[in-house]
Amino acid sequence: MSLVLKNVSKKFGRKTVVDNLSLTLDKPGVYGLLGTNGAGKTTTIRMLLGIIKKDSGEITWNGEPVDRKKVNFGYLPEERGVYPKVKIIDQLKYFAELKGIASEVAEKQIYKWAKILKVEEYLDMPAEKLSKGNQQKVQFMTAILHDPELVVLDEPFSGLDPVNTDILKHIIIDLVKNGKYIIMSAHQMVTIEEFCSDILILDKGITVLQGNLKEIKNSYPANRVLISTDENIDKYIEKLNLEIENVKNNEYVVKIDNEEIANKLLNLIVKDGININKFEIMKPSLNDIFIEKVGD
Repeated sequence: MSLVLKNVSKKFGRKTVVDNLSLTLDKPGVYGLLGTNGAGKTTTIRMLLGIIKKDSGEITWNGEPVDRKKVNFGYLPEERGVYPKVKIIDQLKYFAELKGIASEVAEKQIYKWAKILKVEEYLDMPAEKLSKGNQQKVQFMTAILHDPELVVLDEPFSGLDPVNTDILKHIIIDLVKNGKYIIMSAHQMVTIEEFCSDILILDKGITVLQGNLKEIKNSYPANRVLISTDENIDKYIEKLNLEIENVKNNEYVVKIDNEEIANKLLNLIVKDGININKFEIMKPSLNDIFIEKVGD
């Protein structure tokens, strides 16, 4: 199976919101779709799911044009999509019915996922009684109840506390293990780095960076060094005219131009017999790269 977008564009009036975008998912995994607000991410998602029509280009699933009747997909939108006055169990049954799931099968799936996501106690409550995080988990259930092949997650961790974030992370990992294709859009770069092997960054509808995340990061020179010591090393950093980005409990993150200057700093510290607990030369984070590409 594979999802292919080739030279896809979309205009609203005279404004081009997606310009000649191409991407391919040819194996199970999580693909990161990134960009600032208004960059064209949601429009891209809605086109690939057949919710809105593209103006040009091709979108195919298994070599066939995307059709909402043919593609078994799940979609978690960024916006809340629950009915506030309706019981959660009734909403979930309704969404399952829309996907063609038999009533008895739907009920089993609902209670299965409610237990995993720890929302069993809320099933007989109206959505308005639930917290933002629990509403998010209910929306996630609607996206996966019907066992979709392709899952699109737009800000999946919005409103979740650390415990529930961890629950959802493990579910996403299991979905990939079970052969699911996932597109994830998120503003938390740490989350994208954790899940995605490949990414695409949009800026004003234009693709500004695309490819394997590890290869992208390796193409950048080291720009920081992390040093953890048993004592203050400010004087050594100042001697080399380096900038301290962050320091806490004698653990320093220092900006560097190259690895050579990091090794000079290391030699100075070792020469004076200071114990070093950790020394790590670091490549730019995805957050650094994202800001470089779309920071303007």
